[in-house]
Amino acid sequence: MAALLLPAEEWTDASPAATFGLFGAGTGAGWVFDAVCDRVAAGSVVRMGAPLGGPVSDMVEIIGRITEVRPPSPTRGHAGQGGRIEIVHDQPWRGRIKLRFDADRGGTRVRLFAELDEAGLEWLMRRRGLPAGRGSAPNPNARLGLLNSKSGLGSMFGAATDHMAMLAVEEINAEGGVRGRPVELVVGDDASDPAVGVAEAWRLVRAGCRTILVATTSATYFAVSRALAGTEVLLIQPHMNEGGGTGPLRVQLGEHHEDQLAAAVRPLMRAAGGKRWFLAGNDYCWPRSTHAAARRILPRSGARVVGERYAALGTRDFTQVIDAVTASGADIVLSTFVGADAAAFERQCHAAGLREQCLTLAPAMDESTLEHVGAAAAPGLYAVSGYVEQLASPGNAVLLHRYREAYGRWAPPLSTLSESVFEAAHIWWSAARRVGADEPRRIAEAMRPGSFQLPRGTVTLDDGGAVAQNLFVTEATATGLRPVSL
Repeated sequence: MAALLLPAEEWTDASPAATFGLFGAGTGAGWVFDAVCDRVAAGSVVRMGAPLGGPVSDMVEIIGRITEVRPPSPTRGHAGQGGRIEIVHDQPWRGRIKLRFDADRGGTRVRLFAELDEAGLEWLMRRRGLPAGRGSAPNPNARLGLLNSKSGLGSMFGAATDHMAMLAVEEINAEGGVRGRPVELVVGDDASDPAVGVAEAWRLVRAGCRTILVATTSATYFAVSRALAGTEVLLIQPHMNEGGGTGPLRVQLGEHHEDQLAAAVRPLMRAAGGKRWFLAGNDYCWPRSTHAAARRILPRSGARVVGERYAALGTRDFTQVIDAVTASGADIVLSTFVGADAAAFERQCHAAGLREQCLTLAPAMDESTLEHVGAAAAPGLYAVSGYVEQLASPGNAVLLHRYREAYGRWAPPLSTLSESVFEAAHIWWSAARRVGADEPRRIAEAMRPGSFQLPRGTVTLDDGGAVAQNLFVTEATATGLRPVSL
């Protein structure tokens, strides 16, 4: 898998055992000690920064899973007795990291070796401002663009997205592609930043992508939609959104926040035994629109909003928000934080004892982010979506088998935010096959109205692009999101 091996190294005056013991604690004392995981054991998810090919101040954030652990021997100074940790990761590229903790000069030398494949090399070169990737030269393939959050706060929920898009493309090509032409997937990273997303979208267009799946926050989707308004490029937003971004060459799939709230409000109030809601989320378009929808929908069920707070994307200390929730006497928190912010908020709510006072409904919570919330903070957390990995359906069973067969046991869990990309690619291809050409406007027209049988069940688009699908209220557990009847 690896085409290149990148090393990084750091020395500390602590013993190998002490250094090894601090790994995963998130102490903020340098890249070695700033990794975050609940426990250093095989199977645990981990998030860490690594100074690969650049300065320490511009570290690459790696999100993966520990696959092998060997603590250092208590006896120091003998070869072969240092500690070892191995991590496989899917963000920002698919690879493997090996960490070594060896006695050296009375302290510990920590060495990191990161495998870098072709996709990883392209990503890292673009990160450093160097030209990389496919150009605009004519090619025999039909190129499908995927704009994903491979880095930044959205990288948690984008963990399995590339895999699902590639799995769909493999199935499409096995069925003949588009008019006998293979479909080639071209991936861009918005870095969870709309401005970067616009630049990456233009790169995908220059590479020959006439359709782009925009699997990012709504902030990036709307920025890209405005930037490409004068082009004949079809944009498809696969996952949950607030609507308002449709048009002849704009298709928004996924769950609509009004439908999510309508499905979950009454069940959550029954579970909480109360009707007082506090609205808390990131300060951008989707949370603000979702809160506005909540203010319309909650009173219809006899509920009352007792407070509201926003925090900037990238916030790590939610003390003020949690204090406001506590003071409000809320029974339920509507959390519209996303990605890394959502994980940090839920962990801090648990640590502050807020779960003893109220439940949380997090419409954007997915299985990948939930892993970073951790098993201890999961109880009392609920979500609502059209798909979860534990969905009991024949189509989902087949999909899960194919996914694990292709990407292995350590691959990130599936969620509505990644599985929807698989489905969007198939819906696009179904329309392209029907019109018999890779013509964005004709493909968009063929997608609606339409009814599609997918792993999550039947998804229907009407003439105006409105989406109808089954929605499931789910409870967070140590093993994922479980559909429940409340």
